Amino acid sequence: MIILTKEDMQKVFSMKEAIEADKEALRLFSEGQSTVPLRTNIDIPAYEGQSLYMPAYVGGENQALGVKIVSVYPNNIHKKLPSVPATMVVLNSETGMVEAVMDGTYLTQLRTGAVQGAATDILARKDAEIAALFGTGGQAVTQLEAMLTVRPLKEVRIFDLDQDRCQKFVEEMSEKFSAFGTKMMAVKSAEEAVSGADIITSVTTSKQATFEGEFVKEGAHINGVGAYTPEMHEIPADIIVKANKVIFDTTEGVLAEAGDIITPLEKGIVERSHYQGDLGEVMLGKIKGRESDTEITVFKTVGTAVLDVVTAEKILQKAIAQKVGTEINM
Repeated sequence: MIILTKEDMQKVFSMKEAIEADKEALRLFSEGQSTVPLRTNIDIPAYEGQSLYMPAYVGGENQALGVKIVSVYPNNIHKKLPSVPATMVVLNSETGMVEAVMDGTYLTQLRTGAVQGAATDILARKDAEIAALFGTGGQAVTQLEAMLTVRPLKEVRIFDLDQDRCQKFVEEMSEKFSAFGTKMMAVKSAEEAVSGADIITSVTTSKQATFEGEFVKEGAHINGVGAYTPEMHEIPADIIVKANKVIFDTTEGVLAEAGDIITPLEKGIVERSHYQGDLGEVMLGKIKGRESDTEITVFKTVGTAVLDVVTAEKILQKAIAQKVGTEINM
C-alpha cells in the first residue's frame, strides 16, 4: 500500500491533468459506466460540522474504485486547520485490496477546482478576460488556479466578507501564480467583483446569494461551487431564471442537495425543463452547451465520488511510475 501526501500528489499531477481527469470522469458517468451512490452526510451539530462518505466505482478500460471520507467544518479556519479535511482510500478493482491512502483534503481541492475548470473551459466564452472569485477559504486556491489554467485572464477580482483575509489571499496568490501574468485585486463589494466579469465563481457555504443578478453581464459564465445543502444559496435566483443554459456535474446530486437550484424549482419560478442536464452530456453531444457569445451559462457542482476515484487512480498510477510516495506493508 502506498501513502501519498499533498506534496507527493503535487509532484506528479498538475491542474491541467486534473481538469482532463474530471472531464473523463463526467463523460464516463454520463455514459453509464459508473456506480456512484449519493454520498452519506452525517450532521455534527455540536461543532457545526458534517462528515461525508463518498464511494464510487468506474468501469470501462481504466477502472477505478475507492471511497473518500470527507468532513466540512467551516470553523476550522479559525483553528488554522483545513475546513474540508479528508482522506481518500483507493482500492484495486479486481481484488478489493487497498492500494493507496492519500491526502483527501488536497484531492478534494484539486478535483473541485478542476471540475469548475472543466465547466469553464467548455461553457465560458473563448475570449473571456475578466473573472470574479467569491470566497477565500480552503477551496479558493484551486478554484483560482483552474480559471487561470483554462483562460488567459487579464484580471481576477476577489471578494470575501473578511476584507483582511481577502487582501492577504490576493497578495499570496499574486506571488503563487505570478507566471500567469494576471492582475489580482481585492474588491470591497460584490457589485465591483461581478460588473463586467466574463467568469464568476462562487465557492462559499453562504445561505444567501453572494452577488446580485442585475450586475451580471450578457455572455457571462457562472460557477456555483460551494453550496451543497438545500439551505445554501450562492447563486441568485434571478440569474438561474435568466440563464440560457443551466448545467450540472450530476443532475441527481444537484437536485438532491443544492439549495440555489432546488428552491427556484420548488417556488415554481422555473420549470424542470429549464435545467438542461450534465456536463458529461454536453461533452458527448447529447445536450447543447454555449451556442453564442451573448448567452449566460450556469454550472452547478455539489461534487460526486466519480471525480475522486478517477482522479485518485490517475494520481496513483503516476506516483507508482515515478516512484513517489511511501510504501508500507499491511
